[in-house]
Amino acid sequence: MAISAASVKELREKTGAGMLDCKKALDEANGDIQKAMDILREKGLSAAAKKAGRVASEGVVESYIHAGGKIGVLVEVNCETDFVALTDDFQAFVKDIAMHIAASNPSYVSREEVSQDDLDREREVLKNQALNEGKPANIVEKMVEGRLSKYYEEYCLLEQQFIKDPDKTIADLVNEKVGTIGENISIRRFVRYELGEGLEKKEENFAEEVKAQMKN
Repeated sequence: MAISAASVKELREKTGAGMLDCKKALDEANGDIQKAMDILREKGLSAAAKKAGRVASEGVVESYIHAGGKIGVLVEVNCETDFVALTDDFQAFVKDIAMHIAASNPSYVSREEVSQDDLDREREVLKNQALNEGKPANIVEKMVEGRLSKYYEEYCLLEQQFIKDPDKTIADLVNEKVGTIGENISIRRFVRYELGEGLEKKEENFAEEVKAQMKN
């Protein structure tokens, strides 16, 4: 299929790879941007892939408090140099990450952080769901793996859809920023508090308030 210049430009902006490499990846992926990004990363041609092994020990710890103090987030995002950490661009990026965490309430940074116990428990629940739906036993395992991907997308920060732009995941956002600033970036850790969490209280959806605020 014919690959448009706009698609090549978009892929270059997302990955920082060369124009020709972007064109070849899009050709191989039949125009699919996400698949082309994966191809570039596998070949070590994207800026994110090239910089992933570099030490990112600088950065900032950013806070976000939702209006009225109902939700609070602290997040540590690392980069390679203090110079970049102090730029408005990087700090705005980290603020967006903190606000996203407030709105989307992830449990982990990445799927690698999910414990084996949690995975086993989730697999068991999904297996029983499929069996209760009357699905044939021979396809249950495939269904479980498919639904487990949804679990990662819901609970792992890097795989969540960015609240300001659902066409991008947080991982996409990180890779784009790597291409822009030219340094490795790592979301190291976060903590999120919600007022009265774990206590019996009137039902209030503070996360929905944050999402609405971010979209305005």
